[in-house]
Amino acid sequence: MFCFSLFLCTTAAAPVKDLIYWRDVRTTGVVFGSMLVVLISLAIFSLLSVLAYLSLACLSVTFTFVVYKKVMGAVQKSTDGHPFKPLLDMDIELKEEKLKSVIEQVLKHVNCTTSEVRRLFLIEDLVDSVKFGLLLWVLTYIGSWFNGMTLIILAVICLFTLPKVYETYQVQIDNYIGLAKAQVDNVLKIVQSKVPFLKKKEKPQ
Repeated sequence: MFCFSLFLCTTAAAPVKDLIYWRDVRTTGVVFGSMLVVLISLAIFSLLSVLAYLSLACLSVTFTFVVYKKVMGAVQKSTDGHPFKPLLDMDIELKEEKLKSVIEQVLKHVNCTTSEVRRLFLIEDLVDSVKFGLLLWVLTYIGSWFNGMTLIILAVICLFTLPKVYETYQVQIDNYIGLAKAQVDNVLKIVQSKVPFLKKKEKPQ
């Protein structure tokens, strides 16, 4: 069940981790703010409208900047050339080697997730399937409270807040999680002792 989480933890590049943990406040603020603006815009307007307006805004900025630099170059009689020449000369082609490694990682975690979902739906372990069913039941209520875009916005907010909060208050959070886990384990033991067929099967060595 944790394959996707492990995928995010193990495959996230260093720059992405720096963004999530607010190593550079200005850069993270710009990225976080931009993502929220785009997502909120998508929640209000259609995808086509958002893409068109964002592209038009980007084109307006680059066009204005190029015209400004050309006018200033003509006035100052400079030969600076095109202001975006470094970006135009940059190699943006996808490399086969990098693409292969990414695809391998994605396939690895997709296969892991598929195996786990099959195990849960086909009741390989009764206790895990019951937990999964409870999770799905909770998700039905969450789905009735929020639409998909709202959940995505909340997920982005959590992505940029929870890791930093956990890093800052790791000791306290771990203590509370340990206490909660102990209580849950105690309840499960009591339930399993009352209902023998719910006992978790021991995996063969």
